[in-house]
Amino acid sequence: MLGLVAATANGRRLASHLAAAWEDARLYEGGPKEALPRAWEECGGIVLFLAAGAAVRLLAPLLRDKRTDPGVVCVDDAGRFAVPLAGGHGGGANALARRVAATLGAEPVITTASDALNLPGLDALGRELGFRLEEDSDLAAVGAALLSGERVNLVCDRRWPLGPLPENVAPSGELEPPLILISDRTVPVPRPAAVYRPPTLLAGVGSSRGAGAEEILKLLERSLAEAGLSPRSLAALATVDLKAGEEGLLRAAEALEVPLRFYPAEELAGLEVPNPSEEVRRAVGTPSVAEAAVLASGARLVLQKRKSQNATVALGRLPVRGRLYLIGLGPGDESLIPPLARNALARAEVVVGLEQYVRRVRHLLRPGTRVLTPPLGQELQRAELALAEARAGGSAALVSGGDAGVYGMASPALERERGEVEVTVVPGITAAQAAAALLGSPLGHDHCSISLSDLLTPWETIRERILCAARGDFVISLYNPRSKGRDRQLAEVRRLLLAHRDPETPVGIVTDAYRPEERVTLTDLASLPVEEVGMRSIVIVGSSRTRVVAGRMVTPRGYEG
Repeated sequence: MLGLVAATANGRRLASHLAAAWEDARLYEGGPKEALPRAWEECGGIVLFLAAGAAVRLLAPLLRDKRTDPGVVCVDDAGRFAVPLAGGHGGGANALARRVAATLGAEPVITTASDALNLPGLDALGRELGFRLEEDSDLAAVGAALLSGERVNLVCDRRWPLGPLPENVAPSGELEPPLILISDRTVPVPRPAAVYRPPTLLAGVGSSRGAGAEEILKLLERSLAEAGLSPRSLAALATVDLKAGEEGLLRAAEALEVPLRFYPAEELAGLEVPNPSEEVRRAVGTPSVAEAAVLASGARLVLQKRKSQNATVALGRLPVRGRLYLIGLGPGDESLIPPLARNALARAEVVVGLEQYVRRVRHLLRPGTRVLTPPLGQELQRAELALAEARAGGSAALVSGGDAGVYGMASPALERERGEVEVTVVPGITAAQAAAALLGSPLGHDHCSISLSDLLTPWETIRERILCAARGDFVISLYNPRSKGRDRQLAEVRRLLLAHRDPETPVGIVTDAYRPEERVTLTDLASLPVEEVGMRSIVIVGSSRTRVVAGRMVTPRGYEG
């Protein structure tokens, strides 16, 4: 929950706006002196609508530990600036300031050194991936080395989608300080070091009826110690579904603060394990519970089952799922690149796309981001390059103009992805939407988009689609209307449409939308100047209802009826 505290009438107005916009926010009544202590105890983040000096004086007696204190953002009475005052990384205040700024139209003022230099914050590194930071980590010393440009060694058992890291963070096989260690292994660590425990381990657990939580926890502790693995990397417990009501198992999972997964006995019985047991088969219908539950979870067995009097435990290591962002950059103007796309680009350690698209966003990439730009015509290679990075456990962005899912790179990438990686499709403003906005509102009623390029689709198929759209009286957005080597299709489309549409049907041509060379032409179907259209153009042909109103192309929705 986020707490909102205000001192003035205007501050309360701004706070009320946030409370209405955010489901996880609560406006505290009363003056800041009374409201802030209540919010401090009840909330994970606080937005104070108050002068910074007054806010600091009120906060001072409440501050205890940056690892547990809520993040605090101060907003001026005019709502112009959002300033994180405490808990920038650990308390999430930097992220909260950006969220406040986005909602209020304010400017986030981030003073944390790593954020100001566009570097990762060590106290938040891997947090969204479930990393747990060891409490004795030397964040100050390693952070100072990072900011000063000194070499910081990164030792990571496996690749993770961490996003881009600074050039002075050097992947290494040696535990040499200053060090960032990401591992589930318990090894001696030289200092200074920041040690992260990723959620890689899964414990399969079998138990006799009535086995207690204490026995299960002790066996698990011994098994982890024997394997040299950290309990802080434990991500889940798994067992057979017949044990769903066993109190000992439930309490063990609760004590460890991890989920408990259940698998049907018949599914576990179908898995080949190192140590099957006929006695277990007779009892629960599968010759293995602990080892089979590990394998059923998709983990690789790293410690075969260990026994106590009433329990068995086996340990497995879960696979790392990389991340693939499929991003549409909009039509051309930087201001039309959506915030979701900017956030995804900042999280990608590799950006793949045509040079003309990557060039538009190079300034948005964080230091250390790699760029791959296979040329036009190598669409499948671009998709495979991005997928290969994500399959290896990294984070990759595959960029397209417009919207990635509309004549973009989302389709070839998703055709080849088989559930191995986390995929986020980031929507963008399509070429048709951009052209329509410049023309007025031609897409106000039913419409369709058709590409006239016959490189991937036979012309007869395209021709049939044009005729169907004409008979259905759709507004038609024509993509790839004409090129130097392909100049007959648009003229033929005009001829086909004239058989179904009035010659005076409005037609809009937009070339280089939202770019310095932008050209917008409003004409009619009979006068469509084919020779003025190119591959950077979108042609929008109106329906029988489309009109020109005050110089704008409009397709009525029908409200007046």
